[in-house]
Amino acid sequence: MSKPVLEFFFDCSSPWTYLAFSRVETLAERAGAVIDWRPVLVGGIFNAVNEAVYEQRAHPHPVKGRYYVKDLRDWARYCGIEIGQPPVFPVRAVDAMRAAIVAGDEGRLPAFARATFRTYWGELKDISQPDVLAGICAEVGLDWDMVSRRIKEDDVKNRLRANTEEVIARGGFGSPTMFVNKTDMYFGNDRLPLVEAALKAAAQ
Repeated sequence: MSKPVLEFFFDCSSPWTYLAFSRVETLAERAGAVIDWRPVLVGGIFNAVNEAVYEQRAHPHPVKGRYYVKDLRDWARYCGIEIGQPPVFPVRAVDAMRAAIVAGDEGRLPAFARATFRTYWGELKDISQPDVLAGICAEVGLDWDMVSRRIKEDDVKNRLRANTEEVIARGGFGSPTMFVNKTDMYFGNDRLPLVEAALKAAAQ
């Protein structure tokens, strides 16, 4: 019997995605599932189907905004990761997510994404900058000269765009968006218990 598949559509510029990413590999192991990593541009998703997020960022409700900060800190502590306040937010993540496509081709995607999340949210570095991306690549065994060349290629650009358009077409509206066996969609870090239950049910 084939293992259930969890498609994980993600953008490293999202703190809530970092929370989910930090636990999803262990979850998949427990459930006997395999992960299909799908880098996207969450800004492209917002522009298409969730433009209200920009207004909420520009004019957050003060009471809800205070709780948002607490909630994020509580989750980060629970997940054992550091999530600070990057001085550049939102960040232009297009090169980082194109690099994630390349990292996938090289068998380094989880390691690259993990380092990118930590560099942006933990070390508070600007992941839009080539020198920062070069450091991430060096850390995970990728040649930056090769990566920097490939992220300019139409094939890589088109695959990132296609992932983004696909998740929109399938009903997604943010990051992380997850699908169990293609049709069963879940959104957000806090849905991981439901994802795990669905994967385990699919494995039976």
